[in-house]
Amino acid sequence: MSRLLRKFAAIRLVRFVVVGIGAALLLFVLSWALVSAGLPPFVGSAIAYMLAFVVAYSAQRGWTFEGRHDHAHALPRYLVTQLVCAAFAGLSAHVAVSIFSASPLIMSAIITVAASAASYVLSSVWVFRDDQGAA
Repeated sequence: MSRLLRKFAAIRLVRFVVVGIGAALLLFVLSWALVSAGLPPFVGSAIAYMLAFVVAYSAQRGWTFEGRHDHAHALPRYLVTQLVCAAFAGLSAHVAVSIFSASPLIMSAIITVAASAASYVLSSVWVFRDDQGAA
């Protein structure tokens, strides 16, 4: 049984990473396309982020965590999780640069790993926890 649980957890982690990479690529493409089409950078990027957020939430809920969670419960928690992860990324970047004098490349790698790990943990134990199925 323990082996089966480890396999399930590994599959879930791979799915989480695939969705995250897909959402990041979607954000990149949409922000480029919208700004290239003439929208102001702030507006184009904000719209792109909102669309990528909706796609990421839908894919995480439906594919990674198998769609067993009520939107009224999971969506607000997912939003809070992403806000917490954004703040954590900012803090991690500050520490990496100001304390450890990390280069922008190293800082970017650190915040990507840190925010992704925090997002996965919070999504697994709070947003899409196994014992809180659909209402």
